[in-house]
Amino acid sequence: MKILALETSAKAVSAAVSEDGRILCAGYQDTGLTHSRTLMPIVEHILKNTGLAAKDLDAIAVAAGPGSFTGIRIGVSAAKGLAFALEKPVAGVSTLAAMARNVSFFDGLVICAMDARRQQIYNALFDAADGCLVRQTPDRAVSLEELAEELRGDPRRKLVVGDGAGLCHRFLTDAGISCRLAPPHLRIQNAMSVALEAESLAAAGGLVSAQALEPVYLRPAQADRLRQPPSGLSSC
Repeated sequence: MKILALETSAKAVSAAVSEDGRILCAGYQDTGLTHSRTLMPIVEHILKNTGLAAKDLDAIAVAAGPGSFTGIRIGVSAAKGLAFALEKPVAGVSTLAAMARNVSFFDGLVICAMDARRQQIYNALFDAADGCLVRQTPDRAVSLEELAEELRGDPRRKLVVGDGAGLCHRFLTDAGISCRLAPPHLRIQNAMSVALEAESLAAAGGLVSAQALEPVYLRPAQADRLRQPPSGLSSC
């Protein structure tokens, strides 16, 4: 199965093509340019380098969230547009599950952390052993205090990944919880891991139609929160 994967959940943007567990080609850019400007040129470049036409793909995958609201919208919209045009199924991949794949070689607890602002992170925990990952929690938005309390007393070795890994690592260390940072080249989310996670979803029957693909935000966007009336006050 040939899968085109898109990753736009954070500052960097990337795309990759995989076939049956092997990455054929990947492109990554972290130059500050908007994802709407950089994503499709990367896709065109990697397809050209693999000698594939878009019609040769079997599925489109995307990091559907959590992550940057704008970034997730761009990635999901691009995936839906490609899937509609090509009449291909899609895989909406958890950003956190994909980043955990970066360090599946680790034996211990993988702590996925994306900076969600206001002393919160988007987080999921995975138990890693012998190259396999077992999810321990759902994807969630939690405070660093809540995470520290949950991990206190857990004897497992701990490895932190994600664009919020530095923030999370500092907080946990200051709280007396021993953990390590993943190496820089494995710390940040990328489309290669999205592609491999999508292959697992496909094998489990997890592909959906373009129409059914939805972004996963975990909490309302700031603009939506600002529109909400203060607690106890009527909006009438």
